[in-house]
Amino acid sequence: MKYSMDTYRLYTSEKVFAMTIRVRVTMKEDVDIDVLKSAANVAIERYPYFRKEVVLGEDGGYDLIPNDREVVVLRTSAKLPDLCTEEVNRHLLYIDCEGRDIYLNISHSMCGGRGALPWVMTTIYQYVVEKYNVVPDAPGIRKPGSELLEGEDTEPTYEFLTDEKPIYEYKSKKPVIMMMDYLNGMFNPFKRDPNYYRYTFEQKDIVNFIRNNDSSVASFFLSVVAMALDKVVPQKYQYIGGEIAHNPSADIGLPNSHFDLLTHVHIDYDRKYLKGDMEKLGTLTRSQIILQTDSGLVNKQLRDTFDHWCNIDKQVGLKNKLAYNSKNNLSTGKDAEHGTFISNYSGRMDWGEVADYVESYVIIVEGHILLEVTSMADKIFVSFMQLIKESRYVDALNEVLTELNIPFSVDGPFPKNQPKHRLPK
Repeated sequence: MKYSMDTYRLYTSEKVFAMTIRVRVTMKEDVDIDVLKSAANVAIERYPYFRKEVVLGEDGGYDLIPNDREVVVLRTSAKLPDLCTEEVNRHLLYIDCEGRDIYLNISHSMCGGRGALPWVMTTIYQYVVEKYNVVPDAPGIRKPGSELLEGEDTEPTYEFLTDEKPIYEYKSKKPVIMMMDYLNGMFNPFKRDPNYYRYTFEQKDIVNFIRNNDSSVASFFLSVVAMALDKVVPQKYQYIGGEIAHNPSADIGLPNSHFDLLTHVHIDYDRKYLKGDMEKLGTLTRSQIILQTDSGLVNKQLRDTFDHWCNIDKQVGLKNKLAYNSKNNLSTGKDAEHGTFISNYSGRMDWGEVADYVESYVIIVEGHILLEVTSMADKIFVSFMQLIKESRYVDALNEVLTELNIPFSVDGPFPKNQPKHRLPK
């Protein structure tokens, strides 16, 4: 690959969907914007691979160069600036805040939620240090001034992959896709209304349940959303498809890599199983996750991704590169496989004593019936995202959780305020 891996998702069209990650951190007290500005610019020094701006290479390809200008922190407004613009000093990230909320925006090209959260945590850590004049005990947070972890900014290449053959490959059972929802959410100005709900769970309630049902946090949320959709999807459809992202960095020897090396796991639920035993449902879900994160399959999928990016490099001129990616994008092209919904889990993040100052945090991205699950201290947080303001899906999920005796709180819907990129032409 000619360019950094952090550039190739920039070729994806944002006519409908923003290719950005927005993390909402709700503090327990109102945010001091002046302290936050200081903290943000101390924290970013720890992440030189995020301190970049986009330029065009000689062949029209997107390239990244260092950007030493300040990280912009501003008040939240209805119309936020795009990434890469002068309003945000051409950065691929910036921060806005309002009341008790801090919103950290970053390009999805550079990372996924798992890669973004260390920067988020360092920024919030430094904010707590400066605002409260304390040094919280937080060994799991990467401190300003600390060295990069081994392989944190190492660029994965073909050399990291193996030729191991997959022992299993997913064959889609063609689960139902919410086609009318998507059409309304993408093209109907009277229906399109991107929004999200925020759920909070006590971690002990989820952990106690999954221990008794051969499950995990990731498979639990896949199962319960499938059960919820079973209540509202027309019975003529036999399969409801769950999808979850898998970060295989550790599989290729780069457990600390920030790069968004994602593969996807698909579970096609035959609806007759969604009315049955939760333990069997947990076993089905976990077994599919294990099979589809096998190193042979992961390496094959990564080779396909690298091949696609190399083919973008072969195109001459930005127009041709954009056109090639649009036609051949592995996640959106004619051969792409889609689930009915997506539920991602970024894993438990150790905030240490910083958690004492934080009420909640959720990851916000683009999608319809898309959940992002995060965990901090004794809480699990979920953002439930939609393209249209339709309450029946959330109502059905609430009903399933109540039937399973899982306590929760939910608020929303909140309007999305997702910035996009404004890239050089």
